[in-house]
Amino acid sequence: MRAFKSLVATAIFLVFAFVGYAEEAGQETTAPVPEAKQGAKPEAVQAPAATQEVKHEGLDPAAKEKRVVATVGADGVQHVEIIGGEYYFDPDHIVLKVNVPVEITVRKAKDTSWFIPHDIMVKAPESGIDFKVGLKTEPQTVKFTPTKAGKYPFFCDKKPPFGKSHKDKGMEGVIEVVE
Repeated sequence: MRAFKSLVATAIFLVFAFVGYAEEAGQETTAPVPEAKQGAKPEAVQAPAATQEVKHEGLDPAAKEKRVVATVGADGVQHVEIIGGEYYFDPDHIVLKVNVPVEITVRKAKDTSWFIPHDIMVKAPESGIDFKVGLKTEPQTVKFTPTKAGKYPFFCDKKPPFGKSHKDKGMEGVIEVVE
């Protein structure tokens, strides 16, 4: 049993290493569909999981930016929703008012692969913005009050063993806090 677990762990590592290497080289990462054995029922042959198309990657940065100015609700809180997908955030430029409470709802896009983890993080404690949340399909709320005007980057800090980080692939954005 111990040898089997070791073999499974090695196989998983090699799959992720191959995907990271192939993505780095710009190659397709889908595996070929296995051929059916003679006499096997068609249901016995499983097709590989569909590979998600990388969105936004390779586009002109000015063309992909989606800027959103947060609206202040009746509750006096600025509300924004961010969706994280395969190497993108939508929107990727958020404008907030200083000293007004914020609620950001974050979730993973429905078309995002379930086995590739993503998160969103901002590390700017001097401005009142400091969080890291793993993206899930269920919405999660992040609450804070920005205390200092400026531009603060947010990004996914995940990186496969071999290959580019998610941030380097375009999974980044900016929170702009204004007076």
